[in-house]
Amino acid sequence: MSQDLLLSLYRRATRLVFNLVVVALLIGLFAGVGRTFLELGLTLTEPTVRLGLKELVTNVLSLVIVLELVRVFVEYFEFERVRLEVLLEIGVALALRELLLLLFAEKLSGLDLFFWTLGILALVAGRTLAVQFSPRRRP
Repeated sequence: MSQDLLLSLYRRATRLVFNLVVVALLIGLFAGVGRTFLELGLTLTEPTVRLGLKELVTNVLSLVIVLELVRVFVEYFEFERVRLEVLLEIGVALALRELLLLLFAEKLSGLDLFFWTLGILALVAGRTLAVQFSPRRRP
């Protein structure tokens, strides 16, 4: 009996924390979208277009990552588990963001770019395998 009570309290506390995290992520997402739209003019006012595009690409890819995180939390509430394919999608988006930041900063050598590409391809292959061999849904 006490074990059921503890499990029920744990589930309620987990749901409360996850709800707070989702709300915080959504507020951050909307603020980020608004800020990105306000900074669109930055691409024209920066000394070089490259600096403005760097900021725009960074902001957009960061928003994609936050959107994917919101999706993970929502799916957790729906299925009470986190799907591997969604986590790998976040990994791909994060790796692409970091790769583009390094490219804009011109801090990559040819070998570094090769290894980044291999890592991203491995994440994409893992996501493909996760989709192909996903477990069947329970009725």
